[in-house]
Amino acid sequence: MSLLHLDLRAWTVGGPVAAEVGIHDDDGSSLDCNAFASRIAGKHLVLVTHGFNVTSTNGTVALEGWKQLANLKEPCIFVGLLWPGDSLFLPVLDYPVEASVAIQSAALLADFLSVNASGVTALSMVSHSLGARVVLETAKRLAPRPINTLLLMAAAIEDDCLTAEYSEIPRNVQRIRLVASRRDLVLEYAFPLGNPIGELIARGHPYFRQALGRAGAYPAPTDCVDFQHWQIPDAPSDWHYGHGDYMPHKPIPAGRARSIVAPLTPPSSSDPAPVGDDLIDCEWSAAVIATQWTNNV
Repeated sequence: MSLLHLDLRAWTVGGPVAAEVGIHDDDGSSLDCNAFASRIAGKHLVLVTHGFNVTSTNGTVALEGWKQLANLKEPCIFVGLLWPGDSLFLPVLDYPVEASVAIQSAALLADFLSVNASGVTALSMVSHSLGARVVLETAKRLAPRPINTLLLMAAAIEDDCLTAEYSEIPRNVQRIRLVASRRDLVLEYAFPLGNPIGELIARGHPYFRQALGRAGAYPAPTDCVDFQHWQIPDAPSDWHYGHGDYMPHKPIPAGRARSIVAPLTPPSSSDPAPVGDDLIDCEWSAAVIATQWTNNV
C-alpha cells in the first residue's frame, strides 16, 4: 500500500489505543517523528480517517483507495489515520463503548500533532462514520490552533453536536462540510439513541437524536465562517447511498480511469446518481474530498 499514515492501534484487529503513534511511510516502512515532521513541513496536512468496525488491514485499503480516487494536489498531503474502532470479540455489538475509544484516540492524536505538525501551512481533517468523533475531539483538544476544513461524511454522532457537545468547534474552523444520506440504514437503525420512529420524535426531542450523517446538523451552527451541508438525494432521483458506500472496500485496480472529476457542487434532489462500476459511489465521495481543495467549492 502506498499510504503515508499514522497508526493509533495497539493491535491490528480490536484492542486498545496504542501507547504512542506509529508512523508509516508510503512503502510501509516506519518513520520517526522528525522524519514525519520534515515530510509534512510547508504542506497542507489533510488527515483522513475511517469509521467504526474497521480493522487495520481494511482501514488501510479504504484510505489508500480514497487517496487514489481523490488525487489531491500539492501543497496538500493526504495522510491516513488508523484507530481501533473495532472489536476482536464483539464486532458491531461493542459500538456503545467505541465512542470512548474514539476520544482516547483523539487525545493521543492531538498531543502528537501539537508537537509534530507545527510546520504545516494548514491542517484539515476528513472522516467517515464514527471517525467524526475522533476528528472533532482532536480539533477541540488542539484549540486555539485553527483548523482549515472539517469534512464529515456519514457522521455517526448526534446531529446537534456542533451546537452542543462540540459547540466551540465551528468558531475555530474556517470551513465545515457535512455529507449526509437519509438512505443510510446503519445510522437510522443502529445509531445509539436512534429508533425506527426517529423521524417522528427526534427533531427537537431532548432525549432522542438522529445522527449527523443522515440529514445534517440540527440545529445548524451559526458560528462557522463557511458551513455547507451536502445532502445526497433520496427523492426523486434516489442515489441509494448507504453507510458502506463512501469508502472503497477493495484495492483500486491499476489504471482505472476516473469518471467523476472535481470540483463538484452540492447535489440537488433532481441530480441523477453517478453511473459506473461498483466503485462509483466511492469515487463520488473522493471527488467531494478533492473538491474542497479544488477551487474551494
